[in-house]
Amino acid sequence: MEFKDRRDAGRVLAKALAAWRGRTDVVVLALPRGGVPVAWEVAHFLNAPLDVLVVRKLGFPGQEELAMGAIASGGVRVMSELPHSWPVSDETLNAVVARETAELLRREQLYRGERAPPVLAGRVVLLVDDGLATGATMHAAVLAARAAQPQCIVVAAPVASPEAVRLLSTVADEVVSVHTPELFRAVGLWYANFEQTGDEEVRRLLQDTG
Repeated sequence: MEFKDRRDAGRVLAKALAAWRGRTDVVVLALPRGGVPVAWEVAHFLNAPLDVLVVRKLGFPGQEELAMGAIASGGVRVMSELPHSWPVSDETLNAVVARETAELLRREQLYRGERAPPVLAGRVVLLVDDGLATGATMHAAVLAARAAQPQCIVVAAPVASPEAVRLLSTVADEVVSVHTPELFRAVGLWYANFEQTGDEEVRRLLQDTG
């Protein structure tokens, strides 16, 4: 299965989440930036509010797409099991954490401005991204959302690796993946168009939830 782009993937994912349509206690949280176009389609279909939960991957120096962990709003930090062939010193790790923390704060201010974060207590939280490779980034997002005491947390993505689904099933109440290929490799391989989502597109979609 290949999706045309993130908006197409979002429309397909939305149908897989149809059971939540029309409920007043549902809130859709996107992981920016790539998860926002997907989540916009989901929120539009479900008639639910859309917001973001900013999470930053902690990439290996020189191999940034390979996650050694992730951080999320509220000081949450999750670390992956580091391969023995990828030794990382405490100094290097701290430098990566500092850099990504600064970027996390920048994005929160850019996307939300003075607007308060959504109230999650007692609500059904749908956490949406454009794909789940290792699951480390979404893992951090789940822990951050869980701290706000929601009714339940549903992780949703158009495509996910079996490993990510297994990991996230241990922390989320439900994991929904339209496509879970055994040979996953990379999220972008399942999209015909996987161009980077820019900050301005994120802001525009967050302002246009209709």
